[in-house]
Amino acid sequence: MKPQVFALVDANKFYANCEKVGRPDLRDRPVVVLSNNDGCVVAACEKARALGIPMFGPFFEVEALCKRHNVAVFSSNYSLYGDLSGRLMTVLAEHAPNMEVYSIDEAFLDFTGVQDIEDRAHRLRQEVLRRVGIPTCVGIGSSKTLAKLANHTAKKRPEWSGVFDWSWLSESEQDRLLSEIEVGEVWGIGRRLTEKLGAMGITNALQLKHADPRRIKRRFNVVTERTVQELNGVSCLALEDVTPAKQQIIASRSFAHKVKDLSTLASSIAHHTARAAEKLREQQSTARLIGVSISTSTFSEHDQYHPYTVVPLVHPTDDTIELTHSALAGLRCIYKHGYLYHRAGVILMEIGPREVQQTDMFAPLPSPRRHRLMAALDAINQEYGRSTIHLGAEGLSNRWEMRQDLKSPCWTTRWDQLIEVR
Repeated sequence: MKPQVFALVDANKFYANCEKVGRPDLRDRPVVVLSNNDGCVVAACEKARALGIPMFGPFFEVEALCKRHNVAVFSSNYSLYGDLSGRLMTVLAEHAPNMEVYSIDEAFLDFTGVQDIEDRAHRLRQEVLRRVGIPTCVGIGSSKTLAKLANHTAKKRPEWSGVFDWSWLSESEQDRLLSEIEVGEVWGIGRRLTEKLGAMGITNALQLKHADPRRIKRRFNVVTERTVQELNGVSCLALEDVTPAKQQIIASRSFAHKVKDLSTLASSIAHHTARAAEKLREQQSTARLIGVSISTSTFSEHDQYHPYTVVPLVHPTDDTIELTHSALAGLRCIYKHGYLYHRAGVILMEIGPREVQQTDMFAPLPSPRRHRLMAALDAINQEYGRSTIHLGAEGLSNRWEMRQDLKSPCWTTRWDQLIEVR
């Protein structure tokens, strides 16, 4: 068998660079992207980072700095980012026999048996830049964990020109490089695990590589043991041809302005339920439980209230109407007048395959016509845009919608927002 070779392709500063696509005037300007309700900085290009703009900090703290340095500031435009992500993945899929989409801006490629891997990686980057307009980096290794670290190296060390392969280095050179990488940069090693490993004297990737796998398994779990194996070039994680179905689906959002009335909260809950139901149908699943939450702001000086309830469903379902009916019933149970609510959301739980269901013998079965209705609703909204058709409950109020004062046009997905060249 040929030795396995993985490549991890990652788009650089994805959200910020998406805003630059189609905007030549932004090519040399620093760009930042804000979170929901324009609250925090969640993405920044290299030029913005160089100005000292911190990630995930409140925007109001750096607003003056942004104005002083002519920083282009944008609200999050998820329609634009999602469309460009789809175009990115289309290009990547043309360069490898197998691919696993890892996130909106990352994908693992199977380069096993590929000739001239270095040339393939550079051509891939050029093709993505030409057809999508987004710069990328490519990391290559004999395991997915090593490919992730190789991508980290390709990004942080300009001498590799955006592509790095562990096989280019001797074993001693590899170990020296691993010794310079903090253990927290290793894929799957989070903050708490970093602290625990540090207490054991493991502070860099090389020390983790040389750790005793059996001791690591006893002290932590088999997942961390596999990470040690992967650092030693033993592939323990295969490419996932199909993204595994989510076991929970959450739809939640804070409001641009505080909300007091039940009708506004109901519109919000209905909207989030519809989005969650769409995701449920996309993965061919149904849910048995729906949780509903509303909450005041923890930073507010007003009275605090953070209720949550779970509503069981008679039958597992992906029906937006049934889910919304149950969610609104849950909302009415937990709502109290007089509070200033800051956030609302739903969570779908006990998710399982649509084909395998345990029904209630004492309740009538769902009508198959509703399944066809949901399919028609999804098809129309996919063709003409989200919420072209929606439940009336979503339209009770629009006061719950988030603030997006600085949102760029959806020029790749909406005819009325196409870029005009004069």
